[in-house]
Amino acid sequence: QVQLVESGGGLVQAGGSLRLSCAASGRTFSRYVMAWFRQAPGKERECVAAISWSGNNKWYTDSVKGRFAISRDNVKNTGYLQMNSLKPEDTAVYYCAALTRALTRTYYSTREDDYDYWGQGTQVTVSS
Repeated sequence: QVQLVESGGGLVQAGGSLRLSCAASGRTFSRYVMAWFRQAPGKERECVAAISWSGNNKWYTDSVKGRFAISRDNVKNTGYLQMNSLKPEDTAVYYCAALTRALTRTYYSTREDDYDYWGQGTQVTVSS
């Protein structure tokens, strides 16, 4: 069983920054693909960023490229999402997710259905 606990959400003004953390249980965290998803009111959940378990392969949705950075610390069993230049349209509940069945160090997925475990979510609100 894997438990994911997000932290770092909050209220920030447009142009500001937040850093989300996702603390994971499990001795094989270094073999989990991780991703951050978000869901805004009235919208479907979307993948924001994903990272392979090696940390060398990353993906970002177009709307956050150049502003967000996904990373991971396999010693601390923690994933991160650094969010800069935040915009009101970034307002959403952010979820971290873990995919435990990756077979290669370069693999990642942006499909919600591929992920086995989810955190409880953390609210990010960006005021204009």
